[in-house]
Amino acid sequence: MYLEIAMLAYFVVLFLTIRDIRIFKRTGYISYRKGALKGLAASSLILIGAISIEAKPEIGLLIVLFGLTVNRKGTREPVFTSAGTLERFLGKTDYVKSSRLRKDSEKTRLSRK
Repeated sequence: MYLEIAMLAYFVVLFLTIRDIRIFKRTGYISYRKGALKGLAASSLILIGAISIEAKPEIGLLIVLFGLTVNRKGTREPVFTSAGTLERFLGKTDYVKSSRLRKDSEKTRLSRK
């Protein structure tokens, strides 16, 4: 039962991380990028906790709980104005990147080459 709880937490955090990545790619808001990075760290920690459940279930679930605490995102910019429930669930946003953000990302890409 402990392993099922840990794996459910792992898949939920991965889903929210992928959703944050999608919203960041569509809007360019930095808070969603930070949230995606936190989600990657939290999912790694939760996976370590799920693996350690076989040895000590209490310690493994404590690590999973700590990973869920790391996954807290904080305040975000509002990106959904007229989206329905399913669209919000999947991360479909109403906003697209502004031209200023696109220009900044193009400059960064050109400077890396």
